[in-house]
Amino acid sequence: METFAAAATLIEQGVNSHAFPAACVEVGRGSGPLWRQAFGARTYDPYDPAITDRTIFDLASLTKVIATTTLAMRAVDDGVLALDEPVQRRLPDWRGADRERVTIRDLLTHSSGLPAYLPFFRDHTGRVEFEPAICQTPLEYAPRSQALYSDLGFILLGFILEDVRKAAPAVGRFDPAATLPAQFRTVASFFSEQPVVFNPPRAWRERIAPTEHDAWRGRTLVGEVHDENCWALGGAAGHAGLFGTAASVGGFARAMLATIGGIEVLGRTTTAREFMRRSDVPGSSRALGWDTMLPTSSCGTRLAESAIGHTGFTGTSLWIDWERDVYIVLLTNRVCPSRENIGIRSIRPAFHDAVMAALG
Repeated sequence: METFAAAATLIEQGVNSHAFPAACVEVGRGSGPLWRQAFGARTYDPYDPAITDRTIFDLASLTKVIATTTLAMRAVDDGVLALDEPVQRRLPDWRGADRERVTIRDLLTHSSGLPAYLPFFRDHTGRVEFEPAICQTPLEYAPRSQALYSDLGFILLGFILEDVRKAAPAVGRFDPAATLPAQFRTVASFFSEQPVVFNPPRAWRERIAPTEHDAWRGRTLVGEVHDENCWALGGAAGHAGLFGTAASVGGFARAMLATIGGIEVLGRTTTAREFMRRSDVPGSSRALGWDTMLPTSSCGTRLAESAIGHTGFTGTSLWIDWERDVYIVLLTNRVCPSRENIGIRSIRPAFHDAVMAALG
């Protein structure tokens, strides 16, 4: 589309410079998409066919907002989870004087004291091993004194969200025994007919953009979650695991815009607005699950100060400027064939600035 020619040129340059083999973008408003376009091929192999806007990407940490944060919102709405209840009430292994005041809110704002990441996949498998290992990991700082983006906290949130549904009567259209993927399928049915799932079926492999050649697993990953800890948890966790198209992420963004605006698709408007509000943790841009706009972040300099968004390690991002009724989806497989490729870092903010300039 001519309106977005400058933004499209930036993505084409990203493909040509090998910042990523494939990319798909969608820009829209609450009323629907304004621009959707696919760029490049699944890999750098010159014989690989071009991707389409139906290509599926590993969404990586977009899982944190699309799935986990949304399910946490609904659990709060349904009265089965409280933001300020202690984590210790839900996870008995979470013990110690330094941890007893840590709450669900602290996990969502990345201010629990937990480290950012540990490679538990090397010698742990499944929740039965991950949960005590994370709960007994020494805290790196005093809770709420700062924010440190933590996969580990969101892994615990995924466990808690499964538990609260098992412990409560069936409310909010959820099966009390629903796993995290089953809970998310219920929510996804509200906003997308396009694929957005954990553990996509093998029949979809030709539609999926490959990620890294993983030396640990001894293969190039196609339709298999890139994040190793999520893989060791069966491919579905609170911090990673979702696969989807640009259109499905766009559908989620429109549902979020509707919910913020008073049409309660994903939950109560009051709850959504609370989750969007930046925390009072010193020096943090984090809200509940979401990040918020900083002119030094991936969203560039032109979004409203109230904008919310998130990125994913594989080269994905979603930003929602709800005041201006705009969302921007950028999906790439920049880790193909190696995570060492960081060329996307300069492209992403410039792309968002070009989109907002095009929209005036």
